[in-house]
Amino acid sequence: MPSHSDTLQIQDQQSALLDSPEAIPPMPDFNGRLLGTAAISAMMTAGVVDNLYSQSLLWLLAMALIWPHTLQFIGQRLDVKARPRVRQYLLLAECTIVGLLIGATGLVPIPSMAMVLMMMFSCLIIGGTRMWLYGSLLIGAGAGLMAGLFGVSGHQDTPLLTSIVALVSTGVFICVTAYYTHQQARSLLAAKTQIQKQREQSIVLSDKLSKYLSPQVWQSIFTGERDVRLETRRKKLTVFFSDIKGFTELSEEMEPEALTEVLNTYFNEMSEVALRYGGTIDKFVGDSIMIFFGDPSSKGQKEDSLACVSMAIDMRKHMKIMRQRWRSQGIRTPLEIRMGISSGYVTVGNFGAENRMDYTIIGKEVNLASRLEALAEPGEILVSYETFSLIKERIMCRDKGEITVKGFGKPVSIYEVV
Repeated sequence: MPSHSDTLQIQDQQSALLDSPEAIPPMPDFNGRLLGTAAISAMMTAGVVDNLYSQSLLWLLAMALIWPHTLQFIGQRLDVKARPRVRQYLLLAECTIVGLLIGATGLVPIPSMAMVLMMMFSCLIIGGTRMWLYGSLLIGAGAGLMAGLFGVSGHQDTPLLTSIVALVSTGVFICVTAYYTHQQARSLLAAKTQIQKQREQSIVLSDKLSKYLSPQVWQSIFTGERDVRLETRRKKLTVFFSDIKGFTELSEEMEPEALTEVLNTYFNEMSEVALRYGGTIDKFVGDSIMIFFGDPSSKGQKEDSLACVSMAIDMRKHMKIMRQRWRSQGIRTPLEIRMGISSGYVTVGNFGAENRMDYTIIGKEVNLASRLEALAEPGEILVSYETFSLIKERIMCRDKGEITVKGFGKPVSIYEVV
């Protein structure tokens, strides 16, 4: 049986894929910003050399060195969840600054278009078309404002040096940024593939583990309705016990392998009947089956008891079909099922230790159902008075008198399901 630690290991590996920088390297925001400011600084320097811009603009070089490091320092101290939104706000602020710079330098065509191209490329990568639209509006507003204040430059023919630097800087920026984006996409695809593979492994493991628990219990744990911890509660349930009359004699006649196959076939088909009626299969012990109704899901005490007794009747009918099948296989010993059912308050929940639990029930009603099963004749279904009172309007029963049961102060009335 796969251990609980195997499940945790798969979950930890999936989390590591999402949390590990090596598994999914983030887009290098600082390097991209540094590259962008370096490209704009190169354009400004070339423009000053070509007498296109005033030498007073060289102070932008100092700003270009300080700006990326300042934002990196701030970003490292932000909450991880807030970083994507702050990153978008900073990009919009940079679009505004670039727009003001383009307008202040007189809307020189090639450098202006180069800066706009870099900013639009960054907006599309970080925020998609919506960010691209906002960035375009801010660049246009900033450029228009500064051009209105300082006018348009008379140098509409961009000098060769400035043109070359602008085109080369923009090309380098776009190529490097596209390369990092491609690398990130590849890493994300590889991580997605690995997560999908481990999710499939987890599903397979979950399916294997589910066979060790009743489907209702597994479902309540898997959906989070019930915590996996040591806890119990008092609840009114209907308890069912059954065993096979003649199984001991059969075990003396058959080889262990053939006997195991017969027993597993019996358990499999009876389990299908139990699940069809909504029963919670507690355990298999030898040739005995213990089932209860009313937890973890319940349709009400009367409906739970009615479902349990209806299940027992269906099992008795199904046993006739199985006897015919076994007879055709050469099994001469007539196998009969006998059943006992009791309703009442029991303690239900997780029993055991923190590292090994068993979801089961304990109480007097469990002992009573087991005692009724032991007293039943082959093919007989015995129920307690409490169960009889809940089903008597729908199912015919015959009074079988009273029995004395350990743990009960008075004799207990029992009934046979007709």
